[in-house]
Amino acid sequence: MAGRMAFLLWMMLVVPAIAVEPPSAPVYGVRMENVWIPMRDGVRLAATLYMPDGAKPGEKFPALLEYLPYRKDDGTAAGDYPKHAYFTRRGYVGARVDIRGFGASEGTPPGREYSEQEQIDAEQVIHWLATQPWSNGNVGMFGISWGGFNALQMAMRHPPDLKAILATAATSELFHDDVHYVDGMAHVDEFELNMDMAQGFAKAPEYALDDSILNTRFETPPWSLLYLKHQHDGPFWRSPVRPYSEIKVPAFLIGGMQDGYRDSIPAILERAKVPVRALIGPWNHGWPNDADFGPHVEWRDQAVRWWDYWLKGHNTGVLQDPKLMVFMQHYRPPDPNLETVPGEWRREEQWPPAGQQKSTLFLQANHTLAARASEDAIHQLKYVPSVGVEAGFWWGELLSDVRPVDAFSLVYDTAPLKQETAILGHAHALLQASASAPLADWFVRLSDVAPDGSVTQITGAGLNGAQRDSMSEPKALEPGKEYALDIELHLTSWVFPVGHRIRVAISNALWPMVLPTPYNMTTSLTLGGEPGSRVVLPIVPAQGARVTTLKPPEPSEERKDVQSVGFPWPGEWTVLRDEGRQKSTVNWKGKDEGTFPWGKETDYESLQYEVDDATPAKCAVKGEAESIFKLKGRTLVWRGHLSVTTDEKNFYYKYTREVLKDGKMVKAKTWDETIPRDHQ
Repeated sequence: MAGRMAFLLWMMLVVPAIAVEPPSAPVYGVRMENVWIPMRDGVRLAATLYMPDGAKPGEKFPALLEYLPYRKDDGTAAGDYPKHAYFTRRGYVGARVDIRGFGASEGTPPGREYSEQEQIDAEQVIHWLATQPWSNGNVGMFGISWGGFNALQMAMRHPPDLKAILATAATSELFHDDVHYVDGMAHVDEFELNMDMAQGFAKAPEYALDDSILNTRFETPPWSLLYLKHQHDGPFWRSPVRPYSEIKVPAFLIGGMQDGYRDSIPAILERAKVPVRALIGPWNHGWPNDADFGPHVEWRDQAVRWWDYWLKGHNTGVLQDPKLMVFMQHYRPPDPNLETVPGEWRREEQWPPAGQQKSTLFLQANHTLAARASEDAIHQLKYVPSVGVEAGFWWGELLSDVRPVDAFSLVYDTAPLKQETAILGHAHALLQASASAPLADWFVRLSDVAPDGSVTQITGAGLNGAQRDSMSEPKALEPGKEYALDIELHLTSWVFPVGHRIRVAISNALWPMVLPTPYNMTTSLTLGGEPGSRVVLPIVPAQGARVTTLKPPEPSEERKDVQSVGFPWPGEWTVLRDEGRQKSTVNWKGKDEGTFPWGKETDYESLQYEVDDATPAKCAVKGEAESIFKLKGRTLVWRGHLSVTTDEKNFYYKYTREVLKDGKMVKAKTWDETIPRDHQ
């Protein structure tokens, strides 16, 4: 460790004095090799190496590791190639590795995501890459989502051969941020369907239904069952994950203002003790060059400068780059199909941003927001469990107008703004609240109200009332007792135009993002008094230092022989309301397909969410997944059936995994359990 810190100090203090070098040029070809990486226990992990073709005899290269379970040979092959090939042409060996028990790798799938076994294996993979004859001994690690999660975790473990990481759309706050619990509240989505079935998949291209599949992978319990048994924060969610302060490897972070994992970036900027650079755009859960909406920018050129500095020892000037390049979003009307988000790039040299000031707006008795304390008042809200569909499926996405949600919320607006007002950072809602039931959730949303009345949601967050003091030690509410609630809203940037209003909306449901609490109730907000219910906004200057170094996306190479299959999101949504019976249903379905040299894969997934406003304890989530592999001379089908229903006291969980060959059942297994509700 002492040697590493001395090296970092030398790089930071001495190297910047040397003339800045251009980044590595694309002078190599790309040659792909499939290899086995042996683990100490005898299991072999499958890797695709992207080798620089045309290298000189004895030439050494750094390695760039991408490590995740999503089946490198069929699940992600088409998307892997343009990333790894870009770096390989510039003198890096790309290594795309399937984790143990997934894709082409051997072994039994770990018992959960981000397991200790997965991380131990990663350390061995990193060492293997650093000690190959072609290696210069330096390894970088990168990835998006799961791959980014793993990069962060390995930066916390900091094996000696790992010199730098790049993590996109990633977090380590698993209970608060990850897709199993959103802000600490129960959430079920398409990811559960996909991963619970993927544990049983056979290996491409053979897809052999041998013992390693049917009696090892197929038998592993679905992860969604395990997560439902851990309904509050604590050791399960905190180990082996470590705090951001333990990141000991230089980190380049990429995120998006419409991504549910964006909060990790300011947290790391504040807490990490090593060099960190960050890029936050307007995007959702995607890479900056090809996210669902723009403005798109190239990131791979920035990554090469980062890798060149830490893995090749070239002074590319990355430590003179701004600490943060962030996209300041300007007003946009509510439109889920927007192609480009308006705004501009600005640079920040610190976090919190220079010039940030906290501005407090108090919730007023007349449902306005003002800088003065309110007169005394109590506002009550009847709990409607089916509220929230229009507010999104997690704290991201481009949304339609959220006025239907506001209609069932307590709403507070400023007067029309007399000057542009910009925010960058985390807003806080500080509420004095009570409930008539022992469990209630509170959701706070921040929106822009245009002069024509349309409402664009900017950000929000929720709080499980039982977790008001601790996410790891929840305690029931005392009905009627007033509590001070501090709800930190998710990271955002926004410039409110002149004449627009700032809106704060508060509800007790945001379904189907979060499963409803089980009691009929009324909640109350206390206004006035000391300190009173209020919201604190992170105000910044409307104009900031501009970023001029980001470039449009470069053309990406493609593999003509592979069309990968991924998660079929966002799919199609429909909402059905039975007003007579006070029941609501949300139906989602998605489809994806890809063609490979050995056949074709087609994936179908669907989810149905049901809630009863009159009896909120009765809710249900039912999911179906099917993956059809049409191979030469046979057809294999994997299916997954998920059901989670509730009453006041329990979750009732049932999951069935099936595999069929040419229409005949080969194997099926069902997990059926009753799980007590633990303050959810």
